[in-house]
Amino acid sequence: MAAGRSLSRSERKAAARAEFLRQEEQRERRIQVSRILHKPAAERSPEEALLLSSCQEIVRDLERLRKKRERLRRRLEEVCDEPEELKRKVSKLSAAVQGAKHLIIYTGAGISTAASIPDYRGPNGVWTMLQKGRSIRAVDLSEAEPTLTHMSIACLHKHKLVQHVVSQNCDGLHLRSGLPQEALSELHGNMYIEVCTSCTPNCEYVRMFDVTERTALHKHHTGRVCYKCGAQLRDTIVHFGEKGILQQPLNWEAAIKAASKADVILCLGSSLKVLKKYPHLWCMSKPPRHRPKLYIVNLQWTPKDDLAALKLHGKCDDVMKLLMDELGLPIPCYDRTKDPIFSLATPLRPEEEGSHSRKAVAPPASLHEVQLGEQQQMPAGPLSGGWFGRGCAKGTKRKKPS
Repeated sequence: MAAGRSLSRSERKAAARAEFLRQEEQRERRIQVSRILHKPAAERSPEEALLLSSCQEIVRDLERLRKKRERLRRRLEEVCDEPEELKRKVSKLSAAVQGAKHLIIYTGAGISTAASIPDYRGPNGVWTMLQKGRSIRAVDLSEAEPTLTHMSIACLHKHKLVQHVVSQNCDGLHLRSGLPQEALSELHGNMYIEVCTSCTPNCEYVRMFDVTERTALHKHHTGRVCYKCGAQLRDTIVHFGEKGILQQPLNWEAAIKAASKADVILCLGSSLKVLKKYPHLWCMSKPPRHRPKLYIVNLQWTPKDDLAALKLHGKCDDVMKLLMDELGLPIPCYDRTKDPIFSLATPLRPEEEGSHSRKAVAPPASLHEVQLGEQQQMPAGPLSGGWFGRGCAKGTKRKKPS
């Protein structure tokens, strides 16, 4: 072709066809080489061995892909430490907990699997099942109760061994375990909480049912309104692809402050694939020797394993039971009559009763009778269907109608 001369239409078509045929030939050759590589070397014919030697670049590329797939497969495997090895590791963890000046805990879906709530990346996790093309069974979250791990964490905080908890979970079980809201950052929201962002500060309404029935990605209005200003209420869930902007219950300010003070971080049941993206939680601006020591409890690989002072391969409940034994602390049993959700919740107004169809967390009969008696003794007023939502300031009490 002469310099500077543009190709004619027929020449462009011929060039495109030649490129297409070249790519098809390359694809067929790659498939052929892949089939040969799957055979044991002793079973390959001389012609196949000759083909492999003439396609070394394809062989190297396929070998790189095989090693990558094998590495990913190993990362998804669940590994359990032997009982004696786990006890030895828990003894080290116990020493770290007792010696810590400012211990914070990061929790993921793995601490709620004992409550029959599926995790994401485990063998039966949500993402794992979707990748396999399998359906996900529906879970009634109103039946879930705080696990041994949730109750242990609340106990550790009560005894001032844990200063703050940062959770990726939306199931509300930390709050229901008795952990104070000021000691908790629910980075991805809480399924029981809806807020009014028109009020300053935001008004927060704790409900006894999942408020996310009508919400989705970038669609957060719940269909109910603020009792104070009449504006639309929204859920607090942070979906994948969204950035959390609510002060509560995300509580990012407290999470970052706690991380900056931490000398020990204990990660329970989290793959850390999301949390690793938040540099403020790992004090990455500090020199490595000044960063908090990291202890990880997870059955699978995490991207922080190489940085951990100790990795414990065990179920969260098993590890926490051993840890509490080492610390000499009894694990409180979950008692539904003392579940904070019943005292924190704002009742729906009569006209809102049909605003959802989700099953509510059912109070025990004894508690229901007490609440019914209290409601009958309440003075009638313009808001007799329910008090104002909480959260007009952190720690403020709900206001009774005047």
